[in-house]
Amino acid sequence: MKTTLVLALTLLTAAAAAQTAPPAAPGGLPRTASPAAAEEYIISPKDGETVGQDMTVRFGLKGMGVAPAGVIKDNTGHHHLLIDNKELPPLDQPIPNDDTHKHYGGGQTEATIHLAPGDHTLQLLLGDASHIPLNPSVMSKKITVHVK
Repeated sequence: MKTTLVLALTLLTAAAAAQTAPPAAPGGLPRTASPAAAEEYIISPKDGETVGQDMTVRFGLKGMGVAPAGVIKDNTGHHHLLIDNKELPPLDQPIPNDDTHKHYGGGQTEATIHLAPGDHTLQLLLGDASHIPLNPSVMSKKITVHVK
């Protein structure tokens, strides 16, 4: 009887965990769910604006909160700034951390960046505690800035 009860509880626990686990991505990594009304946007600079080589980019987020990388809390994430990316990174993997994928895992809502003169594109992509894009993805529209 005791073995049967332990087995039944184990099966119930496994079934409950399967129902609450985030959906697995094709690459096998789970993606954290995002609220349907969540929006990420760039407050400044504005699309088409002419800016200096050192500029402050201000990040906006509606319908969710910002939490540092590593903090697991419902309806939160942290910002990643994509610079001059023609395509999004794979949405089922952690966002790369390099010169064109800037991580703000401390929960920052703005950053000063340096860009060479010319035209550049900027886009925000929200990541979960493990830097994996949310499901569905929460991202800003891509803007273009002219650096003088």
